[in-house]
Amino acid sequence: MTTIFEFLFDQYKTYSTLDITLEIVAVIFGFLSVWYSKQNKIWVFPTGMISTLIFVYLLFKWELLGDMMINGYYFIMSIYGWYIWTRKVDKTHVNQISTTTFKEKKISIVIFIAALLFVFIIYQKFDKWTSWVAYIDTITTAIFFVAMWLMAKRKIENWIFWIVGDLISVPLYLYKGFTFTSFQYFGFTFIAIFGYLAWKKNLHKTLLTS
Repeated sequence: MTTIFEFLFDQYKTYSTLDITLEIVAVIFGFLSVWYSKQNKIWVFPTGMISTLIFVYLLFKWELLGDMMINGYYFIMSIYGWYIWTRKVDKTHVNQISTTTFKEKKISIVIFIAALLFVFIIYQKFDKWTSWVAYIDTITTAIFFVAMWLMAKRKIENWIFWIVGDLISVPLYLYKGFTFTSFQYFGFTFIAIFGYLAWKKNLHKTLLTS
């Protein structure tokens, strides 16, 4: 048990108390954000913005550029999503859960490729191609970019991208030495699965009453 504990948390001996506290706070608000998303509640965005702002600071400090860019992008898309989710499509209704159109699928592909290129250029510029982790970071960044855009658009397919990205991130963050963040993504995976099922049920009800 001691060996497992040391493997998971020994790296925190070199971290400041402030950074450890900030990571835990960011994880808590991250969980709240994903939970509110599962519940289809607008609080997904303010809670998510708090989490992402903290992670931008921490990841910049830890020189994890790909992860930092993901969280910076989350923050921007949270503002956009907040607007989309509250925008009325008529006098009484706001945007509801829906499936992606053919045009939106094409945009998703473009976002994925653009994110890959963007991260590649950044990593190239700062000479960050030092291990296999950088290549996985590039892929997860692209996956999460698409996921966040689809969530902002209130598209049910966003959960599929979150699930895939979360599954990759669990061992990745554990390898990087950020145990609390790894635990966060482990929890995110289950919430994303239930989120997909909840949104699917909501969408089915909407189609029946329309």
